[in-house]
Amino acid sequence: MNILLCGAGGQVGTELRRLTWPGGWPIVATDRPELDIGDRAAVDAAFARVRPGLVLNAAAYTAVDRAESEPEAAWAGNCQGPANLAAACRAAGIPLVHISTDYVFDGDKPGPYVEGDPVKPLGVYGRSKEAGEEAVRNELPEHVILRTAWLYSAHGHNFVKTMLRLAETHPSLRVVADQHGSPTSAADIAAAIAAIAMRIAAGSGRWGTYHFAGAGAVTWYGFAEAIFAAAAPWRGPPPEVTAITTADYPTPARRPANSVLDCRRIGADYGIASRPWQDALAEVVRELFEGSAPRP
Repeated sequence: MNILLCGAGGQVGTELRRLTWPGGWPIVATDRPELDIGDRAAVDAAFARVRPGLVLNAAAYTAVDRAESEPEAAWAGNCQGPANLAAACRAAGIPLVHISTDYVFDGDKPGPYVEGDPVKPLGVYGRSKEAGEEAVRNELPEHVILRTAWLYSAHGHNFVKTMLRLAETHPSLRVVADQHGSPTSAADIAAAIAAIAMRIAAGSGRWGTYHFAGAGAVTWYGFAEAIFAAAAPWRGPPPEVTAITTADYPTPARRPANSVLDCRRIGADYGIASRPWQDALAEVVRELFEGSAPRP
């Protein structure tokens, strides 16, 4: 079964390519230079060439702040693109696994969000992702939408790498402490997607929307402290980290104050359990410093 992977150059796409897939499951990896999913003709041509049995969509416009001034680009990548893939999947009679985000919620709920909670995105990025979800649902019954939050890995741009980079030149850092979420390793969600793909291939897939994020919750401030603690064997003492409020760090796009996702449904339907975010973080930090000798 050919698997068409869109967004192969991103954090999740990279981890999906690094996985060992069963024999006879070739991954045809594409990124925007090879396939712009916002272009329906390009999508149809890719389907004709690859003849996939399953599509994994890890492609997205993820520049949250820039989306406020580039709504057309955000909408093309996050709504029109998934709509094109879903329509092509329906025509081919194959399923789609699509990645979405916690930003479909406004963050006002006091507890973890479940899949059926009302959506209320705060900005262009969240609205475009929510519209992409709806496009997939309306176009293709055989879909899995996987919402996640606070993604990071040893690749690409993410909070872990930003903190470590800034600490090289800044003895003190100010980090927001009134936004809560569950840091999610891209490797962990890639493994979850692979497990879902195998269930689909076996004919026992379940369709709908699911949440997957690292187990446990923390603030960005707490996450930063954990990053520096994990990196201490290689980089030495941490910088001074000061807790600030969202109001102290204004951005073009508003962020949800609560990004914690309830992941029990994916456990019940697919047997997939998240590991503690601290364990995944330690693994990514080790990879980032691979080849570097720990300090004495």
